[in-house]
Amino acid sequence: MSQQLKICLAASAGGHLSQLTKLEEAWRGHDTFFVTTGEMVTRDLADRYHARVYTVGESNHTQPFRVMRTLVRCMVILLRERPDVVVSTGAAHGCICSLICKLMRGRIVWVDSIANVERLSLSGRIVRPIADLCITQWPRLSEKDPLTEYHGQII
Repeated sequence: MSQQLKICLAASAGGHLSQLTKLEEAWRGHDTFFVTTGEMVTRDLADRYHARVYTVGESNHTQPFRVMRTLVRCMVILLRERPDVVVSTGAAHGCICSLICKLMRGRIVWVDSIANVERLSLSGRIVRPIADLCITQWPRLSEKDPLTEYHGQII
């Protein structure tokens, strides 16, 4: 790619983030920043990838007030950063960042977690209709869904 993009890398601390960092080759050389859920990974991400790192805290669909707080935090970050693309492996805040980015006319790449064997995650099912690219790590899931692609497993 000749044009440098501003890319938001959104993943929950833990397995989601581990899977996202395995995709480094796809976003290396671009202006990147991370949006994650845990303070414990902030320094490591900043040092290892020379990227800005924002934390928004944990939330899920059973915690509506935390989801609202996460929504506001993600909105402030994305309005400040103005990414061209969101790349996310989940979970809730990745979905929120994707929705906000799409409203800002950005692109979305959703890579559903390898843990989702039977169907896409809830966040993946929400993002799939608006994603520019929605990837599953299980071939049979892509066979059932024309909006989802399989390109192999990350781990």
